[in-house]
Amino acid sequence: MKHALPARASASRVEAKHLRAAATALFASVLVDSAIEHYRGGFENPAMFAPLVASALGVAAGAEAAFGGRAPARARAGAFVLALVVGAAGLGFHLYNVLKRPGGLDWLNLFYAAPVGAPAALALAGAIGAASDHVAASDGRAGAPRIAGVPAGRALCAVTSLGLAGTVGEVALLHYRGSFQNPLMWLPVTLPPVSAVLTARAATERSAPARRRFARAWLRLTAWLGIGGVAFHAYGVSRAMGGWRNWRQNVLDGPPLPAPPSFSALALAALAALRLRDREDG
Repeated sequence: MKHALPARASASRVEAKHLRAAATALFASVLVDSAIEHYRGGFENPAMFAPLVASALGVAAGAEAAFGGRAPARARAGAFVLALVVGAAGLGFHLYNVLKRPGGLDWLNLFYAAPVGAPAALALAGAIGAASDHVAASDGRAGAPRIAGVPAGRALCAVTSLGLAGTVGEVALLHYRGSFQNPLMWLPVTLPPVSAVLTARAATERSAPARRRFARAWLRLTAWLGIGGVAFHAYGVSRAMGGWRNWRQNVLDGPPLPAPPSFSALALAALAALRLRDREDG
């Protein structure tokens, strides 16, 4: 029993580090994606700078913590809370942008109006970052960490499964708009949903760490899919008129390069959540 507490403490530090790395990756994806989309929109509304500032601060806070920096905890927590607030507000603005158009909530507006997935991803990154601080704060305490009275592993499995499902929905919408012209476009709407289901199952089941090996393997596959997706999107940019020589236009109008890594970030967060679930089961 004397050695149990240090083992738990070490595990908390590792899981918090992985959650922070996942949050940083998701912040970075949102930062680049928002910069491209809002630049294309000419920053018509000054509020369009807000997600860039919030996600940039999130990248800095998450990376600093992941690499063991010594920045004030309040500053880091403030960056994560800011991301949550800006993401939630942005989600409201984007929904308003869709609904105010002629036809309201129809396919055309969902295709071409402000995407609802981007601000939701910013809020999600803030939530994962805040959760990582909570897990890190449990370092040295007996028992598994809890978030709002719920075991942290269960809570994070639920959150990441919802994030994966929402990302799949956004991708399905955009790939449907592209008529799934390349068969590879089916991969991000067929593989990650399985990860979402397996992670959701881990959030609700009683105790079955041995049966989660398949979930871990599938989440790793999802993480690699996100990395490979950048290469596929880069190929899509190269196929546009002028290719990469006309990158200023084709990066704006072609497949979004920063979108696929969101799958990698959420898969990494889900893997950390599964490790927390193992501690809760044990």
